[in-house]
Amino acid sequence: MREIMDNPLEDETASARLKQVGLMSVLYCMHVDNQALTLAAITAETGLTRGGVYETIAYLLKRSLLDETEVRNSLGRGKARRFSFPEEIFERIRQVERSPR
Repeated sequence: MREIMDNPLEDETASARLKQVGLMSVLYCMHVDNQALTLAAITAETGLTRGGVYETIAYLLKRSLLDETEVRNSLGRGKARRFSFPEEIFERIRQVERSPR
């Protein structure tokens, strides 16, 4: 949350930052539940459109809070985007948890 709220990008609004924080929460819950982080799965989970999801994810990719990989879709024919959390994110979380408050 601090990474997003404390470091606004040049072209983003406060509303866009809040949307990113919310989506990160959803993505983390999906990750913990071992759900694939694909546009289809995220749209099903959030009720947002594919464009709405990708618009927010684009900011998270720009911030390096997510990684993107092209994979085959569930039918094995087309391309799909799969997202994942970089390992550095989990290391940063561990550091914050270990620091005195």
